[in-house]
Amino acid sequence: MRIHFKTSYEHDIRLFPDWWSFFVYATLIVIAVALPWLMDDFFLGEVTNVLIWAIAGLGLMLLTGQTGQASLGHAAFLALGCYSCIIFMEQGWPFLIAFPAAGILTGVVGTIIAIPAIRLHGIYLAIATIALSILADDIIVLMEPITDGVSGKFAPMINIFGIEIERWTTPDRFYWLVLAVTILCTLAYRNLLRSPLGRAMAAVRDSEVSATAMGVHIARTKAASFGISCAITGLAGALMGFYAGAFNNETFSIVISITLLMMIVIGGLGSIHGAFFGAVVVAFLPQFLSMTKDLIGGSSVAIPGLETGVFGMILILFILFEPMGIYGRWMKIRIWFELFPFARKDMFKRQKSYLKTERLR
Repeated sequence: MRIHFKTSYEHDIRLFPDWWSFFVYATLIVIAVALPWLMDDFFLGEVTNVLIWAIAGLGLMLLTGQTGQASLGHAAFLALGCYSCIIFMEQGWPFLIAFPAAGILTGVVGTIIAIPAIRLHGIYLAIATIALSILADDIIVLMEPITDGVSGKFAPMINIFGIEIERWTTPDRFYWLVLAVTILCTLAYRNLLRSPLGRAMAAVRDSEVSATAMGVHIARTKAASFGISCAITGLAGALMGFYAGAFNNETFSIVISITLLMMIVIGGLGSIHGAFFGAVVVAFLPQFLSMTKDLIGGSSVAIPGLETGVFGMILILFILFEPMGIYGRWMKIRIWFELFPFARKDMFKRQKSYLKTERLR
């Protein structure tokens, strides 16, 4: 059992709870860097896909899991980040400028959209963001001179200080690039949670009335959350474009938004780990179903809607039996072993809530 003896507020907000946690995460990073030498190009590409989905999950997690604002329109921001990065590079911008510029542009657009959107709550906000995803498809087609419409665009070669990076010809270099972006986004997310803005987001999520009583500006906090969330999502969209190689208006459909939301729910809302656990499920589920069909001697004919049906069934099971997601289940198992033999069966039984505040209207 590890005991955290805290003597100051600084101990409560430090980046790592203890040296053991630092050692574990450092070991994971070392293993991640060494993966290109440990597996073939196919599985390396799948891991790269997991990391890209994890970045997108971090973006939505900040808005939904940390601030409590449901969104089904993040596919539009994935598309904006993807198209803007490629268009900037076609105009002669180097990748190291075009890539962060795409994230900043997506964040600014997200903040502008958030100004009217944050007046909505719950299901009404979700409906408004669904409309945003549907409009994004039409906007891409209507802006054909810039976006090439239904024909789509092809991702150019990434060049960083003379080093060429491409998803198919140099999968190891592309993996390291995505890994670097993932680490930076994760550190930014973790530091944001420790900041006053991150604490304000959590307060808004738990109770807007209580947050207002503590002096939190609700509208400003929601707008900031929306903007930062869209910026991170835009970076993920740009990487998705480079990963796919070619994309058009159908690449970032509303199905992507729904999948992204289900991903963070399955992984575990409100936690960084949940974004990664959910990304593993989303990225490897198609491969798992394919290998399962081969093992049981099934036909090679694709079954329409199989992945969506299985994914929906997994979501229903988690909502019924483990609302805290994969990370919540992992936390329960870890705490049970840490407290053994003093752990008890009803230790994680959900308690009744005796204080319920209404959201501000």
